[in-house]
Amino acid sequence: MSSPFSLRRRTLLLSTAALALASALPSLAWAQEPVQGGSISINVGSEPTALLSATNTGSAISIGPKIVEGLLSYDLDFTPRPQLATEWAVSEDGLTYTFKLREGVKWHDGEDFDADDVVFSILALKEVHPRGRGTLANVTEVKALGSHEVQVTLSDPAPYLLKALAALESPILPKHIFEGTDIPANPALNAPIGTGPFIFKEWVRGSHVLLERNPNYWDQGKPHLDQIVIRFISDPAAAVAALESGEVQVSIGVVPLTDLERLKADSRFVFETRGNGYINGILRGLFNLDRKELQDIRVRQAIAHVIDKQFIVDTVFLGNAKALTGPVNPAVAEFYTPDVETYPLDIAKAEALLDEAGYKRGADGSRFALFVDPMIAVGPQRQIAEYVAQQLDKIGIKPTIRTGDFGSFVKRVYTDRDFDLAIEPMSNLFDPTVGIQRLYWSKNIKVGVPFSNGANYISAETDRLLETAAQENDPAVRVKLFGDFQREVVKDLPVIDLVAPDSFTVYDKRIQNLVTTIDGNSANGADVFLSPA
Repeated sequence: MSSPFSLRRRTLLLSTAALALASALPSLAWAQEPVQGGSISINVGSEPTALLSATNTGSAISIGPKIVEGLLSYDLDFTPRPQLATEWAVSEDGLTYTFKLREGVKWHDGEDFDADDVVFSILALKEVHPRGRGTLANVTEVKALGSHEVQVTLSDPAPYLLKALAALESPILPKHIFEGTDIPANPALNAPIGTGPFIFKEWVRGSHVLLERNPNYWDQGKPHLDQIVIRFISDPAAAVAALESGEVQVSIGVVPLTDLERLKADSRFVFETRGNGYINGILRGLFNLDRKELQDIRVRQAIAHVIDKQFIVDTVFLGNAKALTGPVNPAVAEFYTPDVETYPLDIAKAEALLDEAGYKRGADGSRFALFVDPMIAVGPQRQIAEYVAQQLDKIGIKPTIRTGDFGSFVKRVYTDRDFDLAIEPMSNLFDPTVGIQRLYWSKNIKVGVPFSNGANYISAETDRLLETAAQENDPAVRVKLFGDFQREVVKDLPVIDLVAPDSFTVYDKRIQNLVTTIDGNSANGADVFLSPA
């Protein structure tokens, strides 16, 4: 019987020589020899509810991967790189994945990393990760073939799976810390123990997270930095002030758009747009379909007809965004289609739809009231909420904008379900099965799990299209299925997809190798160094 590593079709097995070349490539691109030491401060904007993306996403994806790792990393062109896995193979039928794991790796508490950690993590992520139930839906068995070899068995092919193994999407957790616990409530999510290049030291709520160099990191000589400080400055004006004063050296998309051209012209900074191909973020308006008025499609259509997406692009984002036709970011070009139903700005039509639905204006001119909840209380999301509220008022829907911190928003929307229309960012990621299915699949209605099917949208046809596409190996057929999916959900309108903001990072030019992989700022930071002033 042949070894799993003799399997050829779609095998991504790296030879010793290839591994050596792959590990050398980053250094070939360096303008100078890496310098050891130093500290950088990174502003990620909103403060997450937990530091690991095992149970939530949001800004945790820029923090957790520096502490815990994934099986793989990916070059800027999505070519896989070894991380905790050194070799991998996929069977001819696409149903068996086999990974050889890195030996001699230690968890930050000194325990050995082995195959049991990987087996535990994959099965746990399938249950607790906001996207895990979809991404890992076809996984039927995960078993250790030895102390450093793991086999994953699928019921049906999952053509996207090999791209879903980065730390931000599929973090490998320490079994000895999480086994037998309620993972979402485990305090280790807030004080993580990982195998990565940086060790968690403290989280001062409302201020910062401190990470320090792992002296026993498996990639000897790395990381180059002694320390990374993660800051939570969500106000764009305060964020740019912190950047220009040197209080922070990296700002991940949190600066006023009115300052972009000035920052681009400032020789102290680098303006970086690479490294966003793993995330592909959008902004959307999420309806609560448990709300009586919003259960009527005519009401949702009326609201859609008063929102001018191009106005949001031009006025809120000053042109630094693209209007969306549906749930797929145009950057995910393979799957994007503009061939969907549209809801052009039409106040008269919106009024007629509300009348038809039985919500006529009262004596005071109002029909009913709605809450509008932006996830972030300042910046573009607040501006969008204000614009939407203004438009709702024109058609007799009386809006109230509510704001709070990130944790309050997540609890209100995904646990308490005390919302009507939420303005929130969402990651498409690199494939609709991974990034989008979770938001529309009826089997992913999971109260308490952030960024799942928060609308409580149920559609047998949408489920069929998503489930069929998830296991379809023919690329052309998958594209057609996802085109049909987009048409279906835009017609049903559980969400109004608004815009895809342009993604960028502004950072101090002394920082080298900040973006070398497709996940950009969500990489582990092991290669980052500071050049002399």
